[in-house]
Amino acid sequence: MDTKTRPDPVARARELGAEIAAVADEIERTRRIPEPLLGRLHDSRLFRMLLPRSAGGDQMDPAVYVAAVEEIGRHDASIAWNVFVANSSALIAAFLEPAANRAIFADPRSLIAWGPPNASRAGAVDGGYRVTGQWDFASGCRQARWMGAHCHVVEADGSLRLNRFGRPTVRTLLFPVNEATLLDTWHTIGLRGTASDSYSLDDVFVSEAFSSTREDPALRRERGPLYAFTMPGLYACGVAAVAFGIARAMLSEFVALASRKAPRNLSRLADNAVVQAEVARAEARLGSARAYLIETLNSIYAQADDMAPIEVDDRVRVRLACTNAIQGAAEVADYVYKAAGVDAIFPGSPFERRFRDMHTLSQQIQARTAHFEAVGQILLGVPPDVFL
Repeated sequence: MDTKTRPDPVARARELGAEIAAVADEIERTRRIPEPLLGRLHDSRLFRMLLPRSAGGDQMDPAVYVAAVEEIGRHDASIAWNVFVANSSALIAAFLEPAANRAIFADPRSLIAWGPPNASRAGAVDGGYRVTGQWDFASGCRQARWMGAHCHVVEADGSLRLNRFGRPTVRTLLFPVNEATLLDTWHTIGLRGTASDSYSLDDVFVSEAFSSTREDPALRRERGPLYAFTMPGLYACGVAAVAFGIARAMLSEFVALASRKAPRNLSRLADNAVVQAEVARAEARLGSARAYLIETLNSIYAQADDMAPIEVDDRVRVRLACTNAIQGAAEVADYVYKAAGVDAIFPGSPFERRFRDMHTLSQQIQARTAHFEAVGQILLGVPPDVFL
């Protein structure tokens, strides 16, 4: 696709802003994305930003992808979360044979949903695998047409299949959503519209062609610098983008509130020197975290090889920038919530739901402080304890 004719996902996300905001209460209440908004999201191709062009996707630059998810997050965090998760799952297409990609993605409304790996195991059989188990946190499963299950593989002799690093491999098995039983378990304080429910499988057969592994970027079939990034790294970018959207919306709403609110007939919040200084610090915290992430992604993308995965040093840079972004956005959200006073505590305010969404997001593994430790280990020449 010529760069002059490539779609602008940020502009498309902005165009949908008012429509997303109009149904935010319904999303919160029903924990689902309503039609016709879901159809409009499909038509906008925002679910296909990271899908390879060879599979019918748009294969956008990571920084552009982050900006688009951020724009959606300004209007509704659950929608932004589902958009980023669908794009993250679509990255598996870079590892699949073309025939499997056609079967999954030829349907323009096809999305993949899955939960994170757990202790589940799949048995290797002739032509594929048989799997039984339960997985949780399958964001977007209520609009998915395909599902995935990440499993260790048990060989016919009872041994665990090992990867080239000598560790038990984690295989991703893909199957139509009707093969799974969806379980209504997502009853949370925030991100309610993500429908991050659980699901179970009972002796489901998955053919070899519809399986792959996400753990080794060297195994990918798709060319291009986008797929030189690791899947965990791009996943972290999506979480950071949602956090940016929430924090930006909250800070903008507080600026508007401060211009009119005068507590107990005193001067406006906007005229208070402490508020002025803290708003400036919040703007700098959010803006610098965003700039750091965007610069990191652009510089790595510009130098990435067409096939070779990015090196560990660049993976570290992505992880550090994403963790800093998520934690910085959460700090801004916390400041705004406190500074808004009682205006922030009522349902339906511009702050209350976003605060709950941010603090549901901040409990996700991508936000954990331990990532700083892992990055620091590498920066200091100590082998890390976790995969980046």
